[in-house]
Amino acid sequence: MAQDPLPYRERLWPPWWGWLLAVVWPAMLGIAYGYATSAWVGWAVGGGAVALALFGLREWSVSVQVDREGLAAGRVRLPAACIGPTEPLDGPAASRLRGVDADARAHLVVRGWVPGGVRLEVVDPLDPTPYWFVSSRRPDALSRALERARSGR
Repeated sequence: MAQDPLPYRERLWPPWWGWLLAVVWPAMLGIAYGYATSAWVGWAVGGGAVALALFGLREWSVSVQVDREGLAAGRVRLPAACIGPTEPLDGPAASRLRGVDADARAHLVVRGWVPGGVRLEVVDPLDPTPYWFVSSRRPDALSRALERARSGR
């Protein structure tokens, strides 16, 4: 039996300017080393630094997935039975929840370059975490998918 496709999947990649900086800054480092030593050293340092920066950005991006089992955000998972009411947030409301209105016990999966997100209550009585906040470029779609997983549809 084939498994149903995920109702929601999103990868929170860095913005275009992050990728640009990941190439420009290490390349400038390579130019500086090349000027100070030799062209071969410059190419090696610059190429290695660019590769390392691009790998770091790839690893820094996080995957957010919702299926019938629950929510997977990065390396952590919240079972569907533990998902309570959800609230999509965008702009200032999301910014406040990531900052001054944040609860220290909350679980945050935040990427600063993503303006919106979803707040979801944790209804497990054994879990001291009051809520999760997960960054999302499509908070309304993520909230709907979480509600579907929560209701078992």
